[in-house]
Amino acid sequence: MKGAASHLQSIQLIRAAKRNYDQFNNPKMEEQVGNKQVLASGLITGNPKQTDMYVHTSTITLQLPPEASNAVLVKNLYLSCDPYMRGSKTTAKTRLFYSFSPNSPIIGYGVCKVLDSKHPDFKKGDLVWGVTKWEEYSIITTMTESLFKIEHTDVPLSYYTGLLGMPGMTAYAGFYEVGVPKKEDYVFISSAFGAVGQLVGQLAKLMGCYVVGSAGSKDKVEILKNKFGFDGAFNYKEEQDLNATLKRYFPEGIDIYFDNVGGDMLEAALLNMRRRGRIVVAGMISQYDLDEPQGIKNLVNIIYKQIKVEAYTVYDYYHLYPKFLDTILPYIRDGKITYVEDIAEGLESGPAALEAMFKGHSAGKQVVQLAHE
Repeated sequence: MKGAASHLQSIQLIRAAKRNYDQFNNPKMEEQVGNKQVLASGLITGNPKQTDMYVHTSTITLQLPPEASNAVLVKNLYLSCDPYMRGSKTTAKTRLFYSFSPNSPIIGYGVCKVLDSKHPDFKKGDLVWGVTKWEEYSIITTMTESLFKIEHTDVPLSYYTGLLGMPGMTAYAGFYEVGVPKKEDYVFISSAFGAVGQLVGQLAKLMGCYVVGSAGSKDKVEILKNKFGFDGAFNYKEEQDLNATLKRYFPEGIDIYFDNVGGDMLEAALLNMRRRGRIVVAGMISQYDLDEPQGIKNLVNIIYKQIKVEAYTVYDYYHLYPKFLDTILPYIRDGKITYVEDIAEGLESGPAALEAMFKGHSAGKQVVQLAHE
């Protein structure tokens, strides 16, 4: 019996040694781990609901295969909920990417840690932000150009989903590059409590502008005034006549209208613009769910008042990201810019967090935290 036991033990040791050899010399033999994901249930149109998504666990090998040229394997730490993450009847070719494909992980911006890299610009251990998937681990192959290495970690990493990420760059580029502000300009921001609007307002105040914002609740209005330093703010849901409202806050007219909503608010702003005013079109969230887009009135004011109306996308301004950091980081460190986040814990909370953002229930920039760095 001792001989048989010894023989069996020898076989087990040989098998273990072979497994170790295979794993060391053949990356494909690396042990797989569970990878929790949030998938789209089917084709999504309009604002996503929790029922449009489900949580699934797949497996992944935490090492890239040799043939994965320029790929990056990351562990996702934070995921961003943003207004562009909507369903559509068509996958618009003008989009950089589409967030929802049936039974596939949701795509969006996030903060990640590099676990393995075949890309010359990234190495294991790097922290990055950019386009990733709603899952614990992602292999990024086709959009590595959207990844930015995080060099400054003396601020919360979650800020790179908002204040120091895509929404922050959207605010910076729209205000400075498109709006071309001047000291003492009169600035109006719609959806001012959003991730973009709250930064635009603070940048305008730092420049010496008079700033008013609109939001969707009394609490948000109070935060705009008391935390972000806006000169005025109003709940658009309580206003019966937006033209009269803007005349009340801007008796001398508006120099810069930073438009995030379009629709009725844009119509009212056109009536209240000053001569040679600038309308920065960052979004039109009021129009995205309409089967028939709303026709905008008062456009003749563009001619009479020589108003400049310009739309833009942040992707055209990412080359200014170093300049953006040079401007924003000192403001954060000196306490001159503040930011409000609403952080949901765990990937499973992602669908509810995304729905809450679209319903206006988030108490700040909506973020989903997957792991602590």
